[in-house]
Formats: sequence, C-alpha cells, structure tokens
Amino acid sequence: MSKQKVVLAYSGGLDTSVILKWLLEQGYEVFAYMADIGQQEDFDAAREKALKIGASDVFIEDMRKEFVTDYIFPVFKANALYEGRYLLGTAIARPLIAKKQIEIANNLGAAYVSHGATGKGNDQVRFELSYYALNPKIKIISPWKNKDFLAAFKGRTDLLAYAEKHGIPTKQTASKPYSEDDNLLHISHEAGILEDPAHECEESIYSHTTSPENAPDTPVRIRIRFRDGIPVEVENLTDGTVKTDALELFEYLNQMGSEHGIGRLDMVENRFVGIKSRGVYETPGGSILHAAHKDIEGVAMDREVMRLRDMLAAKLGELVYNGFWFSPEMEFIMAAMDKSQELIDGDVFLKLYKGTAYPVARTSPSSLYNQELSSMDIEGGYNQEDAEGFIRINAIRLMAHRRIVNQ
Repeated sequence: MSKQKVVLAYSGGLDTSVILKWLLEQGYEVFAYMADIGQQEDFDAAREKALKIGASDVFIEDMRKEFVTDYIFPVFKANALYEGRYLLGTAIARPLIAKKQIEIANNLGAAYVSHGATGKGNDQVRFELSYYALNPKIKIISPWKNKDFLAAFKGRTDLLAYAEKHGIPTKQTASKPYSEDDNLLHISHEAGILEDPAHECEESIYSHTTSPENAPDTPVRIRIRFRDGIPVEVENLTDGTVKTDALELFEYLNQMGSEHGIGRLDMVENRFVGIKSRGVYETPGGSILHAAHKDIEGVAMDREVMRLRDMLAAKLGELVYNGFWFSPEMEFIMAAMDKSQELIDGDVFLKLYKGTAYPVARTSPSSLYNQELSSMDIEGGYNQEDAEGFIRINAIRLMAHRRIVNQ
C-alpha cells in the first residue's frame, strides 16, 4: 500500500525541518515546498537539507514578481494597515504561499498539506483559510495542534534537542531562539527575550535596516511615479538611477530604505486568536512606498472618496491580517479600491534621511489642487463672505446642544 502524500510548506528553519522528520515518522511521503518571495535564504542548501532529512522531492518556486505585483502593490495602493501601524509584511505573503502549495498538491495528487505555524499564532489561520478556500476537499496536518506532537515538543528547547538527535542542522540556539519571517516586504522578529514587551530590542537583532543613528549624514532624494495608484518608476535624483520593472523597483526601494534606516517598528498587536503579541518589524521599501502613496492621494483624490476609502482600508487591513484574502468581502473591497485609484497618477519627491521617508513635493496630471483658490493673496473666484453662512449653518446644532446643557 502506497504512503499518503503530504506537501509541506518548508522554510528550511527549525520548526519545519523537525516537522518534516516527524511527518516521515508518522508514515507519510513528504514533499517539501519552498516559496521564494525574496527571503535571504540559501535555497540550494535548504533543498539539500530537506532531501537529507527524507523528503521525496523539493519544489522551490520563484514567486517574487507575483508577490510584488499581485499582493504587495494592491494592498499598498489601498493604504491598508493593521491597527494603524503594521504594514502586513507577513500576512500579505501567506495567501500566495498557500495558493502555490495547493497547486502542487493538486498536481501530485496529494490529499494532505501541512505547515509549521503554531496554534497560538495568526499564520495557522491564514494558511488554513486559504487552503480551504482554494480546495475545500484538502486535508490539513497542523502539527502544533496535534496532541502527539504537542506532547513531544513543549517548545523550542525540545525542537532543538530533537534536531540535534536526528542530525538536523539549525541556525537557532537555545540562547538565541528568535522566530523570524523574512520576505521581500519585511522581516519580523519574535519570541525569545522579545516576548517581554518591556525589554528593548537590541541593535544586533535588526538585520534589514541600518540604525538611523548610523545612517548617512547626507539625505538622498528620490522620485516615485504612480499610475492608477501603482508605482511604475523610481528615480534616484542624486545619482540618476532609474527603475521601472516592478520587482527591481521594489528591491531598489528596499535598498534605499535599508541604507537610510527606514521602516523599523516595535509594537504589541492583537492576534486574531485573541492573544497579544510583541513583534519587531523592518519594512524599508514598504515604508517609503506607503508614505509616497498617501502623499500623491493628497493632491489627486477627492475628499469624500478618501473618507470612504479610509474606512474600507481599515477593514481590508483586518481581512489581510486575519487570513481572509480569498473571500467574497475581499473581492468586493478590492474592486472599490481599484475604482478609487483610477486617477491617482503623478510623481512624489521624497527625502530619505535618518529613518524617515519625507515627501517634499508632488505633481499630478489629475491634481485637484487649485493654487488660486488656496492662496492667501488671490481671491481666485472664492467669495470669503460666503463662509459666514457656512459657519452659521454648521453652528446650529452646537448652539442647540449648549442651550440644553445650560438648562
């Protein structure tokens, strides 16, 4: 009787390396799958490691450009944040990883997929909701929710011991057990001493950004051109470098943001499962792009459209964070976002300096800005006397409220 096939989302790290071996011990035929979404990883070494552990095959899929064009850019043109701060670096990547994993499982005729997300975190929800949305018949093996697995592995110390016993190499140690998620958009740092929210993150933990204190003392100026809310060109106004390819453009923003210490965030957030967690994030290129996009909207987007879009953006951030990428409500909101961006065209000029991406000028062919109307020196067709009635009408309810309060 042939073994049941399972496609494991494999990172090459401690958790999924142990899970690969554990799945083999449970009698499954395991196929390891790695999504190349821009993480700093030696994929050849990871492939060799997975095969040495016992994987039947290893699929390494280059999805960097798709990640940028179909996931990062759509979310960033919506200005979506989670809890007003987090740029969703991990959350945006999960549906793409899950989509390819399901495709591989379907091609192999595998009835099972597996992942290494813990039962306390958000990623288990993101992966599994995506799996079910894409293939309702798929079966999921989630070791961190399996009683036998939990009995054998209470935490990272047990994982490290198991890895040592079975000759599985790992970059983690008991004294530095950080959990990191790395991709084109960001790197996150969690676990270990970072679980104490009162403990300041040491500089040695940061890996994708220069400390703002050590960033160049001379600012650099760049120009980002948008079309329909999507960045289509970046120009370094200091040295003349120009990037137009989506992937190259975003990688260049990452490079510039990293050099100038841009994109660090240390926060305590609310996980979907109801637990608060502390995360340290580095999102260099994304932070520049977010600042620039908001700025071009200031000159090119109608006020009432912006208000409605901002309400939807908050909901979109929740949907992405909570794992509902492949949902009807996501399709609905994205359609509205596409409509809101039809005239978001133009150039934003930014100064990058010591941890900040600072917009300093902007131009747009669809600008709603009227310099004469805004001027303090030119009437520009605006009758200032009309403002008297405008103010009186808006004051009616305020005066009525004050009369009641004073009774």
